[in-house]
Amino acid sequence: MMQLEEIIKGIQPIDQEWITKARERTAQLVMPTRALGRLHEISERLCGIQKTLQPSIKRKAVLVMAGDHGVVNAGVSAYPQEVTGAMVQTFLAGGAGINAISRLVAAEVFVVDMGIIADLSGLDLPASDHLVTHKIASGTADFTQGAAMSSREAEQSILLGFQEATKRYQNGVEILGTGDMGIGNTTPSAAIGAVICDVGLDKMVGRGTGVDDEGLARKRDAVSRAIEVNKPAADDGLDVLAKVGGFEIGGIAGCVLAGAYHQRPVVIDGFISTAGALIANALCPTVTDYLFAGHCSEESGHRFMLDYLKLDPILDLGMRLGEGTGGALSMSIMEGAVSIFKEVLTFEEAGVADKE
Repeated sequence: MMQLEEIIKGIQPIDQEWITKARERTAQLVMPTRALGRLHEISERLCGIQKTLQPSIKRKAVLVMAGDHGVVNAGVSAYPQEVTGAMVQTFLAGGAGINAISRLVAAEVFVVDMGIIADLSGLDLPASDHLVTHKIASGTADFTQGAAMSSREAEQSILLGFQEATKRYQNGVEILGTGDMGIGNTTPSAAIGAVICDVGLDKMVGRGTGVDDEGLARKRDAVSRAIEVNKPAADDGLDVLAKVGGFEIGGIAGCVLAGAYHQRPVVIDGFISTAGALIANALCPTVTDYLFAGHCSEESGHRFMLDYLKLDPILDLGMRLGEGTGGALSMSIMEGAVSIFKEVLTFEEAGVADKE
């Protein structure tokens, strides 16, 4: 397994020369100048990432990282922790939201047990070949009492996420989406966002699975105590992850690093995926060259996270499910952008007079 320092050193910025070439082609398409708005920017960035004027994102996959959280004991979620393991089985059965959308966009779904409480070994599970088990521990510790995990576990979660994303790219996947599952995981995500983005808890901590006013107050109090007790260093992504993060969030950070290292596009989903992107960005800011924000979540702090990363969401539909759904759905828009870029004729090819 590669070491984190080696991965970070191997990440290079996007090739601006290919973006320039792509813009030159866009300018020649038989339509008014940049008439399709951000679709042009999407296709041009993909050209820069893949270093070609024939970009392709037909081979798609979504990695759903799963983990449980000790802070659930503080009453921060509307659902019991047992739901995490049950939902992992639902993903494998093909019956969750991410499965429906992934079938629509022809993306393969893989689930990675980064540290859920449920033990799924020995069960006769459907699509078991799409379950990867890297159980670092049976959930994180309650971060209101101390660090969520050790520094070693934090680094391990990132490296395992990098490893799994790397496997997908090596198997021919051209674009990767990040997903998550973990009851209570909007709480560590909010803590990560508050620390790294320096945003107040009234703005960063939202209702997650739909907690009532009392639950929201408990959640904000839990995040406040976690930050006060652990004092994470905002400029040290590994420290933030260890003290107030989650195993699946570390796995997502690893996926983001893998995309940048292998020069492949990564589409992040909502609040939890973007928390993982914040960790990766703290480790290596260049990763944002390879990132696409699939959507803006209804979770209150998500827009602040995206603003910090300088990422514009492709969709804004009031979604807050997680699982990778918004990111997967946005892949259809991205594929449309690629089709426009590759298939629309130029003025010369169409025999149409260009503007004077």
